[in-house]
Amino acid sequence: MQDLSVSLGGHLKKGLAAFVCLFIKRFEERLSRQRGGHSHLHCCFERVDHWNNEKERLAIITDNFLLLFKYDFINFKCEQIQKIPLNVVDRICYGTFTFPVKYLLQREGEGLRVFWDRLREPSFTSWWNPFATDLPYVTFTSHPVRHLNDAFSSICNIQIFREELREAAQKAHKVKPVPGKANGVLVLNQTINIEAYVGLMSFLGNTNKLGYSLARGNLGF
Repeated sequence: MQDLSVSLGGHLKKGLAAFVCLFIKRFEERLSRQRGGHSHLHCCFERVDHWNNEKERLAIITDNFLLLFKYDFINFKCEQIQKIPLNVVDRICYGTFTFPVKYLLQREGEGLRVFWDRLREPSFTSWWNPFATDLPYVTFTSHPVRHLNDAFSSICNIQIFREELREAAQKAHKVKPVPGKANGVLVLNQTINIEAYVGLMSFLGNTNKLGYSLARGNLGF
């Protein structure tokens, strides 16, 4: 865990500070124009995709959006952004992970899954594409550095994130309801199912922390 660049020399704090400046400078005007509101909570989590691959992500809750950022803690720059409108979030689930019976690998701990667009089922092609980005949900679990000190525990607290997300989504539903849709957020305590049947790719990637910003020799990625 100590070799994760997010935990070295206060990189997480610096990364968040640099990111907030970037967020304010480049996105506040756009968010205001699109009625995205102000940012309320900044967290760092491990995202688990539908193939059980781990990916380090920064999450920011605003008045109207959940923003997910792939952030390079080595070079302090944002590489990818996903914006999820809070008024379409319809379900938040929290619980332990489960896998298919014949899946050899397991995942300890608990996860948080955020659903939107409940009427749309993922296509067969998306399920079997490890790089698919059109699935109507996102899954998080706690970042490995959460126990290093109080600062990391605060930034990586998935329980606080769950409550803040629930409250923000409920407010967004009231302010901007979606026509023809039952508005509101259902919060459930239930298992988080990862329907992965081929575990070699995730095993190699997760073991080598390929989803994290790391200093690897003279290179950082």
